[in-house]
Amino acid sequence: MKHIFLLVFTFALTIATAQTNPKIYDIIEKVSAERLEQDVQQLVDFGTRNTFSDTLSDTRGIGAARRWIKSEFEKISKECGGCLEVFYQKKMVTKEMGNRVPFDTYVVNVVAIQRGKKYPDSYVMMSGDIDSRASNTMNYEIDAPGANDNATGVAGAMEAARVLSQYEFDHSIAYVGLSGEEQGLFGGQFLAEYAKEKNWKLIGILNNDMIGNIEGVDGVIDNRSFRIFSEAHNPLETERDRIMKRFYGGEVDGASRQLARYVHKTTKTYMPEMNPQMVYRLDRFGRGGHHKPFNDVGYPGIRIMESHENYNRQHQDIRTENGIEYGDVIEYVNFEYVKKLTSVNAINMASLAWAPPAPEVVKVGGIVEASVKLAWSEIEDEDVAGYKIYWRDTTSPTWDNSRFVGKVTEFTLDGIVIDNYYFGISAVGKNGHESPVVFPNELLRN
Repeated sequence: MKHIFLLVFTFALTIATAQTNPKIYDIIEKVSAERLEQDVQQLVDFGTRNTFSDTLSDTRGIGAARRWIKSEFEKISKECGGCLEVFYQKKMVTKEMGNRVPFDTYVVNVVAIQRGKKYPDSYVMMSGDIDSRASNTMNYEIDAPGANDNATGVAGAMEAARVLSQYEFDHSIAYVGLSGEEQGLFGGQFLAEYAKEKNWKLIGILNNDMIGNIEGVDGVIDNRSFRIFSEAHNPLETERDRIMKRFYGGEVDGASRQLARYVHKTTKTYMPEMNPQMVYRLDRFGRGGHHKPFNDVGYPGIRIMESHENYNRQHQDIRTENGIEYGDVIEYVNFEYVKKLTSVNAINMASLAWAPPAPEVVKVGGIVEASVKLAWSEIEDEDVAGYKIYWRDTTSPTWDNSRFVGKVTEFTLDGIVIDNYYFGISAVGKNGHESPVVFPNELLRN
């Protein structure tokens, strides 16, 4: 009987600490480059998706584009037996709200929610921007196909919905087409406010903005690298948070940075051919993306995009000058690459949506001794197999060491000097999926 118990315990521990889930590989295989190309082509065919373009035509302008996106989400929902809640989320922008607003209009987001069976008010979100622009964002009548920027991001969210709607998850997943990005990140701002009003618990937003170009203006051709931009800290941090960081570390360990590390680790586990590059910056130098408004209200959020941009193919009128072709047209989009980055999003959303919630409180202590004491809040979930302690050198970008400690809420790591490392805790499900790592947010008093 004792041997049977040990065998069962060993099997459970193996499952809890498993590195891969076969379903994740299935998800990667199901993502279709052909469908992505069809969706990008349809978005390009609307001529322009400028926020202030035609809203009444069925064939041209942002109105036709968002109606088509909504109809596609509704088709996906019908195929999965009504598994998606599809709706518009909108709010008025006025001329007083910015110098890129020529007249009052509604900024309309398209949202599709796949409701989680266990934590329906806990979300992981993938977004892409619906709107496009030419050289002058105030010219809302000229053609602005926006193939890579950002039909690829919207198509990626739609394709992720097609694939992931075939599975059930514990947490909810939101697939979103945001608008008004080029005028001041209005769509993200309005949806972040909506999420706060509805008391959404947002695990994180994966904002996809340009995921289709592999030929950089720097002369590099690279179909495996991509960047993950993440902010170091919560903009709403308190004075206590700043004191904690000053004396105990964590300057690069905010929730958005942990989300970036999560995407890096999951990608390297399931798609080792890819080269995820974590960039320790909110966004590109002097530029912005739709994850920022979510960060602004305290939600974790990152930007996923190509590593080598081609500035001749974004925010440009379609033309040829001095032998150089300008314009964001579909001919420059590499759809095998779009497929890869869509897969990156899909597998990370699946992993997060299958994982337990992260501990809300993590405490650390241990001074002038060769041991580290950790304690954390318990996750009330029968499918939690236990918790994993992570640690790394203070200058390392990734969590390089870990130990699964079982279903306990405190543990002492002996033989490790607390001063030399940073520590964190994740919750591990019986299915092997983990929550993001939580950096200590309180001190453990003796």
